[in-house]
Formats: sequence, C-alpha cells, structure tokens
Amino acid sequence: MKQIADLYVRVSTDEQADKGYSQRNQEEVLKKYCQINNIALRDIIYEDHSAKTFLRPKWKLLLVNLKKFKNKTDLVLFTKWDRFSRNAGDAYQMINTLRKLGVEPQAIEQPLDLSVPENKMMLAFYLAVPEVENDRRALNVFHGMRRAKKEGRYVSQAPIGYVNKSKDDGSKYIAIKEPEASIMRWAFNEISKGIFSTEDIHRMARKKGIKTGKHSFWLAVRNPLYCGKIKVPQYKDEPSYLADGQHEAIITEELFYKVQDVVDGRKKVIRPKVDTILELPLRGFLICPVCGKILSGSKSKGRNKYYAYYHCFKGCSHRIGAEEVNDMFIKELLQYAPKREFKKVYSILIMEAYKEQTKERQNEKTRLLNQIKDYENRLSKARDMLMTNQIDALDYREIKSDYGDTLARLQAKYSGLNTDHENIEILLNKGIENLLRIHSIYDNSQFVECRDLIGSIFPENLIFDGIGFRTTRVNEAVQLMYLINKQLDQNKKETNQNISNLSLMVGDEGFEPPTPSV
Repeated sequence: MKQIADLYVRVSTDEQADKGYSQRNQEEVLKKYCQINNIALRDIIYEDHSAKTFLRPKWKLLLVNLKKFKNKTDLVLFTKWDRFSRNAGDAYQMINTLRKLGVEPQAIEQPLDLSVPENKMMLAFYLAVPEVENDRRALNVFHGMRRAKKEGRYVSQAPIGYVNKSKDDGSKYIAIKEPEASIMRWAFNEISKGIFSTEDIHRMARKKGIKTGKHSFWLAVRNPLYCGKIKVPQYKDEPSYLADGQHEAIITEELFYKVQDVVDGRKKVIRPKVDTILELPLRGFLICPVCGKILSGSKSKGRNKYYAYYHCFKGCSHRIGAEEVNDMFIKELLQYAPKREFKKVYSILIMEAYKEQTKERQNEKTRLLNQIKDYENRLSKARDMLMTNQIDALDYREIKSDYGDTLARLQAKYSGLNTDHENIEILLNKGIENLLRIHSIYDNSQFVECRDLIGSIFPENLIFDGIGFRTTRVNEAVQLMYLINKQLDQNKKETNQNISNLSLMVGDEGFEPPTPSV
C-alpha cells in the first residue's frame, strides 16, 4: 500500500524565508525523495519559527490537522533532525505524540529506524548537536551583552525618552529623544516632591504626550539608565553593580535616588489624588485639628446647589465648609505676595540668605565624605577577611552588595551638593516673578498647577483650626518674602530702618513661622 506523507519545511530566520533559498532547497529534496520512494504527497508545511520549542504556529496547525484526519497520513518528512527540533526532551515527547496518531517522523538525510532501540542513541546525538549549538550561541550572546553593559553600552530596546541609533561604523547607541525626555525629566522631579503618587504622575505624563503603560512607566522610574548608569546584574561570583553609561543622562544621580526613596517608602510623602474635585484644591494638604489625620473632601447636595466640604473620616466628625477655608487660604497666600517696586530688594536679600545658608553645605559635604570613607574602609576590611579565609565568598558578596548600594546613594548625594548652582539668579528671578502673580496663579491656573503652587510654598501639611493656618515649615524663600513685607509695612508706619539683616532671620528646616496665622 502506498504511503502518504506531509512535508515539513522549516527555516531558522525571517531572512532565510524572504530569500527563499533554504525553503526551495528543502522542498525540492523532499519531493524528490517521495518520488523515488513512491510516497504520495498530501501537504507541504512551511515554517519560519525557531525550533527551540514546538510552540510554532504552523506546527500546531499540522497537529490539529493530523488529529482531525487520523490515519490519513503515515509520515512527516523533513530534511534533518534539527529541522524537526533543537531540544532533545521536547523531541522525544513529540515523537511519542505523533506515533499515537499513527504518524512516523523521519529525517531523509539522517534516516533512523526508531523501532531499533540502538538507533535511539543516534537520534540523541542528532538532537543534542543542534541543542548544544543553540546553548553555545545563547551563552556567547549573553557574555557579549554583559561585556557591553560593563563598558556602559545599552544593548536593548531604548526606554522612554531615548531612541536607538547607529554610528557610521555600525556600532549601536541610544540618544535622547524629545519631547519624551523632557516629560520623563518632569516626571522624575514630580515624583521626588512626593505630592502625587506615581500612578497620578503617569496619568499626567500621558496627557503631556508619552505613550506608555503603567507597568512600563514604573520600570522606567526604577531604571538607573536615566541618571547615566547601566545596571550589570549579578552573575556567578560577580556581584551586581552600576557601570558608568556612555549615553547622555536625563536626570542627576541625586534626583534618581530621591525618587527611589519615594517609591520605596523611605520618604514620607503626601498622596492626594490628582483626579479630585476642583472646589477642593487643599484636599490632601490639610490635617484634621482633632485627630491629626489627613482631611478628605467631598460635595453634598443642598436645596439649590452642591456644597463642598473638607472632612475627616473613620470615627472623627470634624467637617468645615470648603468655600470658607479656600477664601481664608487665598488671604493667607497674599501675605507672601511680594511688592513689585521692591523686587530688587527681595533679590538681594534672598541671595544673601542663600549664601549664608549654603555655608552649611560644606559641613554636610564633610559629613558625607566621612561616611563614604567609613563604608569604603568597611569594604576594604571585608576584602581582607575574604583573603584570609575569615569569611567565605557568599558573605563577602552580601556585604559588598549592601554597602555598595549605600555608597552609591552617599556618592550621589555628595555629587548633588558639589554641583555649582550658577543659575541661581535666573531661578530666583523666575520665582519672584511667579510670586508677583500669586493672586492670579491660584485663581486662574489649572488644578494641578494650583496644587503644585501650594506644595512648593508649604512643603509640610497645614492645620486649619477655624481661625488660621499652622504648619511646621514654610518655603524658606517665601518666608523671607513675608518678613520683608512685614518690615516694609513697619517702615511705612514708623521710621526707615535697615532691613539688610532680614536674611539672617530665616531659620532651618522645621522652624515655626513667627506669625499667628501661619
């Protein structure tokens, strides 16, 4: 009785499929074999997927077809066993599956009678060789990519804000892509402030123009690539570490680690919702004067309209009308509004305060340097203990991993303190100009911008007790504006006094502002 066969033609790459020479050659050889051996041809299956597994589209269709028309096909023919599979374990299972369907797989250039037990040894050899080739190729690729990472080259698909490019010599690199890079820089800055959650920042970033999902965005803000580092993962005895990248950084290391502190929960942050009610701009900033929880807010329907309230929850009945609080808050803001005719005075005094307070930077730098040296000495001692067999390699790797992460953070913080703020005058003038428009900014700005303004002036939460607002900290520059305004008002009522020493009145973080209303 004449046997019936399906021909299986597989190529390993899309390029081979496009050029067609491998497919045509296999098809020609298989048809000639059928003609010589008087085998009837039922179907030809063309595949262009890897043989690492049998999860191949055309092969799955072939199996469905063989089950549907059971006993209609006797053979599945292919040129060599590596066309069938490059995984010995999967191949044996598939051979058993085909035999249950009454189909015998056969490689015409490496024929084996699998009913003879000894031939299974040859089959193992035919299947093991391509599997070993695959594993060797994969290992070579892995080591090549690891070497590239150690050299600071990014070898994967470019993340948000970057684009893959090639140099004239064919080497690959990533370059900054606008406007996505600017949006990501904005996102890192916003997350570091701790005003909105990462999810809220992602929604705002999407409105600004980036097209990425929530998970991809989360991975991006955790990726040290944005501060110019490439992560080299742990491998065997080599611990993981960050290599200096060859690409241009979008943010500083200091900002990156600030963001990591926020997302890891090491920094206490406010978590107000961005999608909240427009009549409740202070939602998430106010603390309940009764129980100390963060006040929520909502709208209730009256006879003719809705009324907004800030209120507590979970057993606390504190509640106050939002309109009253908002009006009093606007009056509070106006106390910090500078007078345009004294703009130059503000600039001079705030610069004096800045120079006075940055003297502490040197002490902070010295403290950080001592900490860095301390951790470096600890690592050196651990290395000596490893060399003298006092600790094993596993303990040393754990110590190096722990201390290495702390060292990276300390060095990033030191680098941030060491940065020369040459543009302080530009930022100062811009900040004063914004404060000069504080009346209209709060009334006319978009909701998110309004909340940014509140968060920048009051870094800590506010308590409204029905009479005024209290907080443990006001932005130092804005507080100085308040003191200057107060002194200027006194000068109008009394005699002209020297206000050049006002810059010395600005306290450190955590001061209680010297005013009953704030």
